[in-house]
Amino acid sequence: MTTDATPRRRWRAWPWALGTAGACCALLLLFLGWCLLQVPVGGGMQPSATPATLILENRDGTGFATRGVLRGEPIRAEALPQPLADAVIAIEDRRFYDHHGIDPRGILRALARAFGAGRLREGASTITQQLARLTYLSQEKTLTRKAQEAMLAIWLESRLSKQEILARYMNAAYFGAGAVGADAAARRYFGKAVGELNLAEAAMIAGLLRAPSALAPTTNMEGARQRADVVLGVMEETGLATPEAVAAARAAPPILKAPPEPLVGRGYFSDWADSEARRLVGPLPMDLSVRTTLDPALQDLAERVVAQHLGKEGAKQRAGQAALLALAPDGAVLAAVGGRDYAESQFSRITQAKRQPGSLFKLFVYAAALEAGYRPGQTVQDAPLTINGWSPGNSDGNFRGTVTLRDAFAHSINTVAVRLQEAVGRDKVAAMAKRLGLSADIPLNPSMALGTTEATLAEMVTAFGRIGYGTQIEPYLVQEVRSRDRALYTRPTAPAAHAVPEAVQQGMLEMMMAVVQQGTGRAARLDRPVGGKTGTTQDSRDAWFVGMTADAVVGVWVGNDDNSPMANVYGGGLPARIWHDFMQEADKVRTAAAPSAAMAPAGAEDEELRGVPDVIDTGTLRVAGREVRLAGIVGLPGGFVAAMTQWIAGREASCQPRESDTWQCRVGGRDLSELVLSNGGGRVAADAPAELRRAERTARDARLGIWGG
Repeated sequence: MTTDATPRRRWRAWPWALGTAGACCALLLLFLGWCLLQVPVGGGMQPSATPATLILENRDGTGFATRGVLRGEPIRAEALPQPLADAVIAIEDRRFYDHHGIDPRGILRALARAFGAGRLREGASTITQQLARLTYLSQEKTLTRKAQEAMLAIWLESRLSKQEILARYMNAAYFGAGAVGADAAARRYFGKAVGELNLAEAAMIAGLLRAPSALAPTTNMEGARQRADVVLGVMEETGLATPEAVAAARAAPPILKAPPEPLVGRGYFSDWADSEARRLVGPLPMDLSVRTTLDPALQDLAERVVAQHLGKEGAKQRAGQAALLALAPDGAVLAAVGGRDYAESQFSRITQAKRQPGSLFKLFVYAAALEAGYRPGQTVQDAPLTINGWSPGNSDGNFRGTVTLRDAFAHSINTVAVRLQEAVGRDKVAAMAKRLGLSADIPLNPSMALGTTEATLAEMVTAFGRIGYGTQIEPYLVQEVRSRDRALYTRPTAPAAHAVPEAVQQGMLEMMMAVVQQGTGRAARLDRPVGGKTGTTQDSRDAWFVGMTADAVVGVWVGNDDNSPMANVYGGGLPARIWHDFMQEADKVRTAAAPSAAMAPAGAEDEELRGVPDVIDTGTLRVAGREVRLAGIVGLPGGFVAAMTQWIAGREASCQPRESDTWQCRVGGRDLSELVLSNGGGRVAADAPAELRRAERTARDARLGIWGG
């Protein structure tokens, strides 16, 4: 009986086993069906449009920052770049051409190595699975996602050729440093298209796929090289590269041709340039190169000077922040420091912070007065006055009686500014402020003359530039925007409109120079003419100095983000000292960056002339007893000679011979030929180089000097 019962029990177990198996299959099918329903519809098969990626360049064309995600040019299936394709297959999926989306042997190999090492050391996903994940799925590590990944991989293999799968994968993968796609990586790291990569470069880029952020050569070159060596070893092992080719690649490791990761201090300038470039060209889905106006030497100097002064004096004077903006006479932004630490705060105190300008606002009061017929030597009373119950006082509590407008501006006398405003008309002062660049609504009250209307540093520096240079300049950071070699935007050279009448410009320059020579801005004095104005608000909550020379207009603001008072910080103190140190060192920086004697004809360095020059005409000097004709310029006599002599201000000239018995002379790092031409003090000679012709064109467009008529 026992023998007969055993088969019967086994027979009765079969339906249960079959039912269990069927239920498991049904559950598996339901799970797989549910996984399929969760896959995003329509994704993956078409490239997505993204906003333009910007590569920012200094004024000399050297890249210094990347904004956005670089995408490069898409790789086509019929033109897979070698040897990069081999390098990717070797390190990511050596059986790529043998499987159909998933690789059981690869999974077993990964598990076996994980068992031997005690941890998972390599992935088991095929290139097709990785493509499915990149184009359809999230990066979460769940059973559902792995199932979706496998099913999508099989589906992709049924729809696309191996070449198309590999091309799409290389276009979608992230390679670090903001580069999505292999072509973007090739351009980002080596400055070349993906099809131009050699074996060593291809191995390095393929090696980034495992940990792109950690291995990006811009931040971890040693790690990138070690990983590239692993890739080369696998290529040799799998026969995808010969031993000779691998040995040659190892003997000549790739050299990074991309700029390093952007310096933190460049962030304020980069944000501003990014915004301006996108406004100029619109939301284009392509990689763009943006030639900016940034002078890297001046930017480094500005960052250093601001940091040094805040580090030395900031805590003592309870000054937590500072900002500096330097504009060229045409409005080009040469340097921009928007705060103490960009990494800590991306808020720009140049363009975003609206603060009371204090006595800087007197620029508009006096400009309106000059336009109404007043003159710098005209006298007015510094005496008590009351307007509708409000009585302005002076910072020292004293009254000087009869003073000239020049002295009142130089010493920032409040009562005179208010008297002038009331005489000229508050509406006229407000209109002048608007004309010169202020954007805020200006309440027409008596205290307006003392700077109660808020403004940004960019607006105030612009206003001083418009007064000092006489043209309606506007700060700009973008010179050119390119997509590959095609220019999408080039800054036009239309002549700038006149900002104020010449009499107003000259009168304001005279008074601004008095501020620095004998007034509140004496800490900003240099060995050449300087004009400027100090500004301080109530309780020293804001302190400003904006000053200008023939080369640049520069503004400095010092204060606290929470608007808390500082410890007796005045515009003529810390801000003026920052301004002075920046401008004084700027001459040395420009001299160091100037072309060296090695660029001159053979033996020219032996003929260098040095000495304080006498100006015969704007194209001819007498240096060390020898008459010197400036290269590339036809000079003029007359009033321009006095202006040039005043600018030289007793400084030494350094002159080196050029062709046709002409000389290139520099004072304070500035090429005198370029200086004269850019101010309309002469004309270019027939043999003038392109940079001098551009200088003359700029002056002509702006109607400066001889072009003013």
